[in-house]
Amino acid sequence: MMMIENRTIEAADTVLYVDGVSVSFDGFKALNKLSFFVLAGELRAIIGPNGAGKTTMMDVVTGKTRPDEGEVFFQGDVDLTRLDEARIANLGIGRKFQKPTVFETQTVFENLELALAGNRKAMESLFFRLSGEQAGRIDEVMEVIALTEFRNRLAGSLSHGQKQWLEIGMLLMQEPDLLLVDEPVAGMTDAETEQTARLLREIAQDHSVVVVEHDMEFVKALDCRVTVLHEGSVLAEGSLETVQQDQRVIEVYLGR
Repeated sequence: MMMIENRTIEAADTVLYVDGVSVSFDGFKALNKLSFFVLAGELRAIIGPNGAGKTTMMDVVTGKTRPDEGEVFFQGDVDLTRLDEARIANLGIGRKFQKPTVFETQTVFENLELALAGNRKAMESLFFRLSGEQAGRIDEVMEVIALTEFRNRLAGSLSHGQKQWLEIGMLLMQEPDLLLVDEPVAGMTDAETEQTARLLREIAQDHSVVVVEHDMEFVKALDCRVTVLHEGSVLAEGSLETVQQDQRVIEVYLGR
């Protein structure tokens, strides 16, 4: 149970509920009683200096790392600490790493089709044919990620930003309830960064989205609640304007 703005938040009210989570590696405490939550349909940015625990937090949520202590619940009552990575992914949690991993020798359309086919066994995939509904879903996602005109282009020929959008689209094909997105605009042009902010805001209309990011202008463009991590714990939380004015955040992260 957590308190925010005089409200009591229970696990049942959230899509992601992290309470008292600690993780140590060879004596280094990567997470130190970390507690925060994400509401269903919320877009949340998580910021913090290197070593603050951002990646470890995502590793815990996706089952890659087991916490030493604490609770992690998905959709109110699903205990993620008891499940492996594959089971968690199938539950509806998608993770996008910083470096895009698309099938470069396949077209944009084929990448999205492969993502749709991701859970099928090899023999079934050999004889798979798209239904009209599935083809329509691919068209919808291509429009969301602004790659409709590139549907027949090989993924390897796309710009860095377009590859990032394609990978986000591949996650959307699996219809996750929660997306964890790691530094999506690293290496992007200003125009691509602006487009990515629009894309994530649109996705958040139908999904819960957690974005880990360093670029403050991009976080500002997301226009969402911000959680600041420091030494494995939540240092501050609120609007970007609020946390930027927090003296502790200024001292440990913003450096001014």
